[in-house]
Amino acid sequence: MIGMVIVSHSNKISTGIVELCKEMTREGIKIISAGGTRDKRLGTDVTLIMEAIEEANSGDGVVILADMGSSIMSSEMAIEMLPEEIREKTIIVDAPIVEGSLAVAIQACISNDLEDTKRAGMEAKYMNKLGS
Repeated sequence: MIGMVIVSHSNKISTGIVELCKEMTREGIKIISAGGTRDKRLGTDVTLIMEAIEEANSGDGVVILADMGSSIMSSEMAIEMLPEEIREKTIIVDAPIVEGSLAVAIQACISNDLEDTKRAGMEAKYMNKLGS
């Protein structure tokens, strides 16, 4: 099973996205929040992200979606700190955090393929919300 980690500068944002994804997938995959700092302030925490990746990992891969700036950098640093067998199957998807998270979560439930899941997240960039 592919796992997910949602990284945001805000714990409330990442927790809310996790809640939304779990509602849409009926908790069919592990989705872990890694938002804010350990003491719930705004910011990012490399060790918190690393622990979330380890928790989300079941051996098939972990997809990270992050909001911006240092959340990407902190996620990259967290990946570097992981054992090789987890590191090589952990990816950051360049996608909008809400739409991308939903697309990744749904695709991960449909197929247990890391590349398909990554592609679904990246396609969320081009989602037409207005239908025109």
